[in-house]
Amino acid sequence: MTIAFHDADGGSFPNLVLMKLAAWYRACGDDLEWFNPLKVEQYDRIYSSRVFTFTDDDGYLPETAIKGGTGYISKAVLPDFIEHICPDYSIYPKLNHSLGFVTRGCNRSCKWCVVPLKEGAIRAHADVDEFTRHRDLVLMDNNILAHDHGIDQLAKIARLNLRIDINQGLDARLIDDQIAQRLGRVKWIRHIRLACDDSSQTPAVKRAVELLRWHNANPARIACYVLIQDVDDALERIRFLKGLYVEPFAQPYRDELGTPATPEQTALARWCNHKALYKSSTWEQYRADQSKRANHSPMTHISQNSPQLSIF
Repeated sequence: MTIAFHDADGGSFPNLVLMKLAAWYRACGDDLEWFNPLKVEQYDRIYSSRVFTFTDDDGYLPETAIKGGTGYISKAVLPDFIEHICPDYSIYPKLNHSLGFVTRGCNRSCKWCVVPLKEGAIRAHADVDEFTRHRDLVLMDNNILAHDHGIDQLAKIARLNLRIDINQGLDARLIDDQIAQRLGRVKWIRHIRLACDDSSQTPAVKRAVELLRWHNANPARIACYVLIQDVDDALERIRFLKGLYVEPFAQPYRDELGTPATPEQTALARWCNHKALYKSSTWEQYRADQSKRANHSPMTHISQNSPQLSIF
């Protein structure tokens, strides 16, 4: 058979589902290629995976395409014999790290998060040996510290001398002295990521940062996700993190339908995440500068004596 894969998000981040499907079909001896709309009739199957709800639909995909992923608001899951196969890293030639989950689900019920509805409660999922093919490893677990298996896997990662990134962030509320000590034994690719999605989490974040630094858990830096719903509340959390010398990364809230962020949410995220702006200006200065540029736009300052243009 000839199997076509369609990364609906454009390959901005390697799609693990497609990598696992590729491994399975390659082992079966099938021909694999990226989807080409000019060759639709030549494909026996087309798989499209989409992570983000705000990714636009591809009008060239036929109705027969098999679609899955959060972006399609789909709860479809891979069968175990494919879910637990080592991914085919070759379909993303520039990928130089391993990718996977050791736990799935989450024990929290955050109203802004789709994970509890999609994946259910936290549970053990896999051993790092299942998908590790590089020294660097990116784990996508949603709450790795909420399960003993996840904590045990972190200890194994330390023993194997792997470098990791937990790209969904760590739950600061679960970092006590013992956990911080264990995290201090792990090598990190770039930085440790925490999350501060609500003002109620600031005491836990402060304590976690202090413990991590006490146990030398991060030789580079600590970063923290900041969910933006209410702009003023998010701004206070950003300022709080700056006071801790923690690098904030702001993310405007997008609902399950992919509703666009408001202009104010977008502006706050741009100021926060553009580190040259963040380090050189306050939020108030940034907004004032934006306002000045808008007021001095050529389209809004046409002299009354300017010649009028006619378009026929």
